[in-house]
Amino acid sequence: MKRAPAPTVLALSALLLAGCAAVGPNFERPAPPADTAYVATPEPAGAPAPALGEGPSLRWWEAFGSAKLDALVDRAIAGNQSLAASNATLERAREHLAAVAGGRLPQVDASANASRQEVNLASFGFDPSSFGITGGNPIFNLYSVGGGVSYDLDLFGGKKREQERAAAQAEAQLHETEAAHLTIAGRVVNQALTIAAIRARIDTANDVIADAGRYLDLTRARQRAGKGNSVDVLQAQSRLAAGQATLPPLQQQLAEARNMLAILLGVAPTELGATDFAMGDFTLPADVPVTLPSALVHKRPDILQAEADLHAATAGVGVATAKLYPDITLGASLTQSSPGIGSILDEGFRAFDIFAGVTAPIFHGGTLKAEKRAAEADTRAAAATYRQTVIEAFGQVANLLGALDTDARGVAAQQDAASTAQRSRDLSQRAYEVGSGTVLQVLDADQALQQARATLVDARARQLLNVARLYVATAGGWTGPAQVANAAD
Repeated sequence: MKRAPAPTVLALSALLLAGCAAVGPNFERPAPPADTAYVATPEPAGAPAPALGEGPSLRWWEAFGSAKLDALVDRAIAGNQSLAASNATLERAREHLAAVAGGRLPQVDASANASRQEVNLASFGFDPSSFGITGGNPIFNLYSVGGGVSYDLDLFGGKKREQERAAAQAEAQLHETEAAHLTIAGRVVNQALTIAAIRARIDTANDVIADAGRYLDLTRARQRAGKGNSVDVLQAQSRLAAGQATLPPLQQQLAEARNMLAILLGVAPTELGATDFAMGDFTLPADVPVTLPSALVHKRPDILQAEADLHAATAGVGVATAKLYPDITLGASLTQSSPGIGSILDEGFRAFDIFAGVTAPIFHGGTLKAEKRAAEADTRAAAATYRQTVIEAFGQVANLLGALDTDARGVAAQQDAASTAQRSRDLSQRAYEVGSGTVLQVLDADQALQQARATLVDARARQLLNVARLYVATAGGWTGPAQVANAAD
């Protein structure tokens, strides 16, 4: 056997080695921050207390202890149309990855053809009669079957980088879908708490209206007994009317909150069902698990999405760089062509072709180098976006951690204010009943009590909402273990 010349062996070895590499920078995952806390000052005392560690569970909303809330979130995850669109987009990204990966494999095609042809011999300078053909050019049937295979050697890894980019883009879409699940769950919790707070305000308004009605009856009775006057009656009527006027806006707010909840669940408002949430339905967690800063960057979906975008941009530099170098394609084809179907597979009608082709850029007006510089700029932009996403995430968590103590102190202060307003109203009521006070004093005390109660409801709702936001800010992606395999390896 004749051996291949040494230069040929070296050339083939170089081609094989080149096919194993890929031009352009390799992606390096950003290092996690060394911070061990989100704020520089010691954590203030207060309830609930943050517990730094692994962070919330995937079903973090269960910490509020409401089975009705759990059921609503599950309905939203299953029925929300925005999530359905996000899931479909994720599926598209995965199929695109599969298509790009398939492009790196040998491409095999088959063909078949049947035709009736007339050969124009005169165009080749021949007279048909010289071949014993009468009546003009020959007409015949031609049947052919065949197939071919081609393979791009991808010497400089352009296709490999393209697959790596597609995998990173699919991973970014996965994390975007996870973030969408987190957002929808958080919005459902927010709406449930909002409904509970509005209903509590309505209950307070109804209590005030009932009290105002009783005082109106009392002032009228005192007037008939000669112990009151028409001014007291008018003041009581004014107070009753003012209390009744607060109900329609609250009822409208409740209807809007219900409608928004229906939208989140992916149903019409008429299909929503009962939403009789009360503030007492929700338990304030004693401790709120918070993800450590070093782990947050590897858990929070928006940060992971920004990291995957950076990976995709980095791979894009390799794609653009590979276009600057030659590309070699190998292939072969086999065709059987015969004027009759019965003989189409005979060896005498066989033809084949084995080929190798090379393309190399010579002059493109600077386009390819400009595309490479643009890809490098995309990478710098993606890196800056990643860093900004991390900074904003840490700032958000720091704000919410500070709100834990602020909200706890705010609720305690509003509880004291409501208790004081309750005692003031009781004293004013007893003074009026024994004739030593005026109805205006009672009505003013009632108004102060209503305001204190409403403010307390707002403070409690804000405390629960901020705890929910803290869960969302440090929770991982809801979609669970499904991951995009890095097929670029």
